[in-house]
Amino acid sequence: MIKVVRGNPTPEELAAALAVVQARAAAVAAVSSGAPELPARWSDPGRVARRGRHLPRPRAWARTYWPG
Repeated sequence: MIKVVRGNPTPEELAAALAVVQARAAAVAAVSSGAPELPARWSDPGRVARRGRHLPRPRAWARTYWPG
């Protein structure tokens, strides 16, 4: 049961809020039903690796010098 504690939402606002709650409940039910969970992308080492081939550019040697 959902109860509006404050304010006076329009029917459209209430329908949007209920759609969000229903989608969240469906997502939780899908995960707990044994569906395979996707791995977290932030910890994927391939995400950090450079993509493509990086070739030296003109005057690249000058940018590698560190005075001192």
